[in-house]
Amino acid sequence: MKMENTIELKNVSYKRNQRVILANINLEVEKGTTIGLLGENGAGKTTLMRSIAGVAKGARGVIKIKDETGIVERKALVSYTDSLDGFSKGSKITDIVDFYSQVYPDFSTNEYRELSDFLDFGSDQQKLGELSKGMKEKLVISLTLARRASVYLLDEPFEGIDSMTRKKIVNSLIQWKAPDAVMMISDHYISEISGLLDEVAIIKDDHLIAHEKTEKIREQGVSIEDYYEGLYDEEVTTNDESQKNE
Repeated sequence: MKMENTIELKNVSYKRNQRVILANINLEVEKGTTIGLLGENGAGKTTLMRSIAGVAKGARGVIKIKDETGIVERKALVSYTDSLDGFSKGSKITDIVDFYSQVYPDFSTNEYRELSDFLDFGSDQQKLGELSKGMKEKLVISLTLARRASVYLLDEPFEGIDSMTRKKIVNSLIQWKAPDAVMMISDHYISEISGLLDEVAIIKDDHLIAHEKTEKIREQGVSIEDYYEGLYDEEVTTNDESQKNE
């Protein structure tokens, strides 16, 4: 039986200052899937997430979330790890939480409280500028997962978080999303998040070079990290050989 797709991307491309960032990305993600978006820095992962979330202006192609293609409609369905750059350093955490509860109808203050207690990043009376990088990342994760969204986009969510806390978050991450929701995670700690993933999508040089189920990869006796690194090495070798033959 064919499963229902939550995310459908058809020929999604993006240019900035005449430079190609994404080129003809085609991707379908079924509901309930946790997918890893892997690739080197600059490969286009963040731009793809921002395009799905509707915050990257100028993306071409079809981006569909639960049959919705309009930017406003998609934004209502997607919870994306915002960098909080729109808030001043003097903003109190409690003011940011109030903003989220007013702007996003699906934001649960109770869920946020549970997440913030679990992650333990301090008082809501603290100002944004007083938070360390790791504490700010915990705040962003809490705000993102406190929404009852159809899609969660976590872009390098653990950067700046210490190893012990990172493992604690990874081990409990799935419990914070609805069973039918899609969670897309872009992260460099592949070995740590691999146990969460149902699928991986790999981007290299603005192209999607692979989309595979993790179960199928493991059946080949290969770890997710080795699969990713091997595919990247294979692409590099292939490109080098083609250049020699030109």
